[in-house]
Amino acid sequence: MASTKILSHTTTTATAIASSITHQSLYLSSKLPFTTTFPTFTHNRPTTKLHVSSPPNKPPLTTTTTTTNTSSTKKPKEETIFFDGGAHYGDLIANLVLGFTLLWLPLTLAAVSRAFSLRYRFTNLRVTVISGLTGQDRSDFPYNVIKDVQVVPRFIGEWGDIVITLKDGTKVDLRSVPRFREIAKYCLSMADKPVVLKETGNKGF
Repeated sequence: MASTKILSHTTTTATAIASSITHQSLYLSSKLPFTTTFPTFTHNRPTTKLHVSSPPNKPPLTTTTTTTNTSSTKKPKEETIFFDGGAHYGDLIANLVLGFTLLWLPLTLAAVSRAFSLRYRFTNLRVTVISGLTGQDRSDFPYNVIKDVQVVPRFIGEWGDIVITLKDGTKVDLRSVPRFREIAKYCLSMADKPVVLKETGNKGF
């Protein structure tokens, strides 16, 4: 009977001690900070380092802008007309009057042909001779091929012929030209020749 009491007392005491220890453990754990430890993964990937450098004393990059001056661009020379017309009307009238004679008839027909099918044009760039009823025949040559210019007065000097000699020896005979002296001087000046007319004597009509 006595041993049963002692065992019961011992069990009660052990239970009290265990309860006290548990209580103290809970109290201490509440006082400690809560920490969470995560697993650490280690990567064995190699590390590449980039080194960027610029050479010393490098001149700064400059951009050059080219501006085109359209006003300085050479434009093609504009052609202007100095004279544009046919044979002098006096040549036709004089030859029609004299055409009543059979001997003069061929010259009269030539004058009629010149009046209706021949045209002269002098510009600052070239000399043009247009012939034919529809103007299908045309000859052009620049002034720089002119070698010599001569004039032949007709009638009383109201009209005349202009004989232009080219550098290749070709002779261009312009018949019954109005203002023939003025036009001949213009041709010489445009050809950079001395403006000295070589004029022969009057040769009639």
